[in-house]
Parts: sequence; structure tokens; C-alpha cells
Amino acid sequence: MEETGGVVNAEQPPAVVRRGTNLDRVGGFNDTVVLDAIRRADQRLSRVEIAAATGLSGQAISNITRRLLDAGLVREAGRQKNAGLGKPRTLLELEPTGQYAVGVHLDPAVVTVVVLDLTGQVVARRRSETPATTDDPDVLIAGIAASVEEVITAAGAPRERVVGVGIAAPGPIDVDRGVVVDPPNLSAWHLVPLRDALREQTGLPVLLDKDVTAAASAEKWAGGPNGRGSFVFFYLGTGVGAGLVIGDEVVRGSSSNVGEIGHVIVDPDGPLCYCGRRGCVGETSRPAYLVQQAMQAGVLAQGIDLDDRHAVDAAFAELCSQAAAGFGSARDIIIALAGRIAKVVEDIANLLDLERVVFGGPHWDQLAPFFDEFVRAALVERFLVRSVHPFVVTGTSLGADVGAVGAASLVLDHTFSPNPSVLLLGPAPAENPPAVQLGSAER
Repeated sequence: MEETGGVVNAEQPPAVVRRGTNLDRVGGFNDTVVLDAIRRADQRLSRVEIAAATGLSGQAISNITRRLLDAGLVREAGRQKNAGLGKPRTLLELEPTGQYAVGVHLDPAVVTVVVLDLTGQVVARRRSETPATTDDPDVLIAGIAASVEEVITAAGAPRERVVGVGIAAPGPIDVDRGVVVDPPNLSAWHLVPLRDALREQTGLPVLLDKDVTAAASAEKWAGGPNGRGSFVFFYLGTGVGAGLVIGDEVVRGSSSNVGEIGHVIVDPDGPLCYCGRRGCVGETSRPAYLVQQAMQAGVLAQGIDLDDRHAVDAAFAELCSQAAAGFGSARDIIIALAGRIAKVVEDIANLLDLERVVFGGPHWDQLAPFFDEFVRAALVERFLVRSVHPFVVTGTSLGADVGAVGAASLVLDHTFSPNPSVLLLGPAPAENPPAVQLGSAER
């Protein structure tokens, strides 16, 4: 989906580069500052340009880049002519194979596992349907661990270069304990210690975070211009949620559970939600509810088992297909859904003075045509400070893997960013430490 909102090719805010310090005692911090500057640059940088961007001395840059080159995290990438003044400057860029991170997205409908290289590119992936019966979390966790090993092998990634595993799971979660608490669409998952269980089975450091926070982090790391500045990532999957980035920083909240928007009321006369109220956006966005509406309207055949997740997913895909083909009742159901979601996005954007909304998640591809056509104009018109700056509506460029990409991005963000927004919890066993621990410098 192209950027819309009355602003095509809108000028994007520049990437924010952290400033370093020339004090020797924070050398590890400065390493991450330099690495982050190289990663965020739109083009390859010389040492002189890195010094200007970070505020570090030329000698400090020389020492740091030598360490990064020796560690295999950056590489020399040609020379830059210096307008006839002095010898050409050597350009630096990230070495993609320097480190890898694994990302796991646990959605009630599908489990996605990816491997990212240091530049944030997906080099291997595996997707499988979440078992229809998830009454035994241990069985699913064992399957995830096996998939992690498979994608590492498929990527050809030396295990000593795999920094860790990130898991994106539906909330609420307990980050401190690494526990999935009570996700509404995984009824058997009550206080499941997912982080530690996966660490024990893979022998790798593991980070657990919310799926919407991971998706927002994916945009920040690998989404290009859409990942800069201040935006909301609106997740469309088995449930809905919102990941926030404000001023280039992922917003997490006091317990890392930011983004629980499912109980915003969009239809006071709507269906009863498990929270006891009616018309919550999460309830009215569930595929099962939409399929039920379609059966009542005669769009879909009667008899679909609304408790059978895979049957509901297939029926929802058929509903979206009929809506895209222009069938009246099917189209009305999906347009009404888009309108309800637009109302929530409008409130978030006005409250936080955001620059854009990025839509994504497992159901985004099916719903994108309706958001492009019917939501764009309404959102732009209702954005209260549109005379000061535009509000852009766009879709993720990272596809259906955005949650898994985000989980791996959180690992990279912790390890290689100068001000990580999360803590890597559940360290690997002592006999199998990560090869490079740039993110462990004192902050």
C-alpha cells in the first residue's frame, strides 16, 4: 500500500543518531553509537562522516572502527573521492553476516520463525499453522524450538554468531518473569514461562515481548522511512493491538504491555465482549465475529464452526475475497470493520500527535484494499493538526512476517543499539555465550 493521506512522497524525518562520549570508560557504549550511525545512514559513511554524526574524536572513531572491523560487524565498501583534497576516504557499511538474530511470532493462527542478518534482512523463514488444539503449551514450545534450529541451519548461520532469539507473543505478558499471562485467544496459556522454556531447549539467550511492540520495532529497524519519527503500528491479526514509536523510540509502558486497545468501545450496541461491555473493537474485529455476521447476512453458508479456528480463518478469507469482488453484503461488513478501526486510529493519532499509522499483521493483506479506499480520507480529515503537519496512512513493507521480524529486531536493538528499549532476559548458559556483547556496556 502506498503512502496516502493526501501526501505522496512526503519528506521523511531524518534518522536520529545517538551522540557518543570521548570518555574511555564507556568505550562499549561508543561502539554501539558508531554501529548505530552506520546502520541508520541512508548511504555508506566514511570515518570523517561518522565522527561528525556522533561527536566522537577522529582517534576514537579510528579505534572503534578497527574493533568493529576485527569483530566482523562492519566492512570496508569502496572509497569516496574527496574533491581533489587528500586521498579518497574509505567507506564503511554493516557486514550482514557479522551477527544473526532469530525471531518467533506466536499468533493463535500461525507460528512464524525467521532469521535476520545484521542489516535486518530475512535470510530464512518457516511458517506453520498453530495447532488447532493448544491445550498443552509444552508441545507447541517444543515445536517452536525445533523450528528455531531448522531456520538457523537453513540460513547457514554459524551458531556462535546467533545473538539470541526474540519471541513476539500476544499479551498480556510479564516481561520480568518471561511469562505469557492470559492471552484471550490462547485459552490454555495461563502463566506459561515461555522465555525460559525456549532458552532451555535452544541454549540461546531469549527475549519475550508483545507482538505489537515487536511489530513496531520491526518498522523502526527495517521499515525504512516508515520507521522514523512518531507512528502507531496497528496490528490486524486474530486480535488487534497498537505498537507505538515516539521520537524514534519504542514505547513500552510501565509493565511492557502498552498497546492493549482491544477494549476501546466502537459500537455501544455491538456484541458482548468477555470484559463484560459491548462493542469493543477487539471483539468486533475478530474473524469469528465477522464470519458470524456473514453467515447471518447469507454471504457465507451456515454451519461454520466458530470454535474451529482454522475453519474460521478459511471462511474469513472467503469473506474478504467476496468483499474485494464487490459483493454488496460482504463489502458492507468489511467496510464497517475498517470504519471501526479508523475511529480508534483517529483517537490515538490525535492524542499523541503522530505522523503516520502503519497497518500490518497476518490479516493486513486481505484488508488492505478497503483501508486504502475508505479509511484514508476519513483519517486525514479528522486529524486535528493537519494544517501543521500531514498524517500519512501506509501499510508495512515487511509483509506477513512483521511480527517475527520485529521479535528478531528487538534482539538486534538490544545488542547493537546505544539505548536499547528492552532488556535481554534469560541469558544463555555460560558454556554457550553470544560471540559479541556490544549491548552489554554500562548505560
